[in-house]
Amino acid sequence: MKVLVVDDDVVSRMMLMHLIDSSGSHEILEAEDGEDAWRQLQAGPAPDLVFCDLRMPRLSGLGLLERVRADAALCRQPFVLVSSAADAATMAEAAGLGADGYIVKPFRLEDVRMQFARLDGAAQADEDESPAGVVRRLGIDGARLQLYLDGLGRQLDAAGPELAALLAAGELDAVLGKLKRLREGCATLGLRGAAAALEQLEQFDACALDAGRIGQALGRAGASVLRQAERTRHG
Repeated sequence: MKVLVVDDDVVSRMMLMHLIDSSGSHEILEAEDGEDAWRQLQAGPAPDLVFCDLRMPRLSGLGLLERVRADAALCRQPFVLVSSAADAATMAEAAGLGADGYIVKPFRLEDVRMQFARLDGAAQADEDESPAGVVRRLGIDGARLQLYLDGLGRQLDAAGPELAALLAAGELDAVLGKLKRLREGCATLGLRGAAAALEQLEQFDACALDAGRIGQALGRAGASVLRQAERTRHG
């Protein structure tokens, strides 16, 4: 597996590279900041996984993630953010941009290994239905599917603030109802991984369900919508 490690701090970068090397047989690449990583990603071939520091000069980890998710060729890139910040707001922002994982400094070997295990699981579970299959199943054409995907994308974008407000007000039933509707929309349009991520949220109780978990699932669903829309346009 090819892994890119992005961090402007040499010591942190070397420590993380050591833990990655201890997690299996991997080809490890390194970048000194987000701009350096962006050049490498554009030059290709893309790595199997990116570990990227959150705060860096020139281009931050969030800035790099935003570019990656907006790029048609890179939008499916597995991307894990690394930071000493563990507050809910930062983690929710990362999830909202579509981060696949988030680990907190100081690094622990088990946290790094968990990201590789998660990537292996996602590769097996996140196989979206093809646009052609969705079109046949729903009895629509590609243009109509594109409209549905655009609408679902707007719903997901708006859902984060709405769900955070409902959660803060203690309206758990309303939160679960909205999550169920979003899940059903994802399932209808063949976004199996996104639907599974949203369904997991429905299993949490009021104490465990938080804005960070919701943001991460919504970010994953939004990235799935973008990928499916891109496949529909070029199908």
